[in-house]
Amino acid sequence: MSDEDIVDRIVKGEQQLFEQLMRKYNQRMYRISMSIINDDKEAEDIMQIAYINAYQQLKKFEGRSTFATWLTRILIYESLLHKKRKIKQQKVLMEKDGSNYHDDTPLKGLMNKELKVILEKAVKELPEKYRLVFVMREVEEMSTLETAEALSLGESNVKIRLSRAKELLRTHLSSYWQPKQLYDFNLVRCDVVVDNVMRHIGAEKI
Repeated sequence: MSDEDIVDRIVKGEQQLFEQLMRKYNQRMYRISMSIINDDKEAEDIMQIAYINAYQQLKKFEGRSTFATWLTRILIYESLLHKKRKIKQQKVLMEKDGSNYHDDTPLKGLMNKELKVILEKAVKELPEKYRLVFVMREVEEMSTLETAEALSLGESNVKIRLSRAKELLRTHLSSYWQPKQLYDFNLVRCDVVVDNVMRHIGAEKI
């Protein structure tokens, strides 16, 4: 079934099918949120909020873009909103006691761990507008058109940002980098997000 067919069946009452959509897009959602938030636990929380919001708005999905693009836009909005709130909170805290708060949560890799750490650090240091496009295009392998639609950018702008991101990364990594290892989202974490969202929407009607 296509995503759109699944959405249609969910809206008609087959609520349990929403789990299929979550398991399909969990890895993409996590990676994109991480490219904005840089905190794995917060990224999981934002994913759940985005999924719940998407579920509650399924009747409003009109198919003007793909479901994947529509879902990605919801996630990006929630991630940016969370980041804005967090920055505001940190400013308040710093004004109160002059403390500096840092969100440094290195992820545990499975293969080429040392390289993965270096790569994630290099990607994390990219300016957000380049980091987001890089993760969407190179890590998640979204098309230029999908990325442009999700970010409300022109395709040429996406290409320029991706090119700039790669230039910046080369200064750190030369030609030795493996983006597919970025931000792994394993099955256990996938199950946690799916279970939490399904429990939340279990008693809801669209």
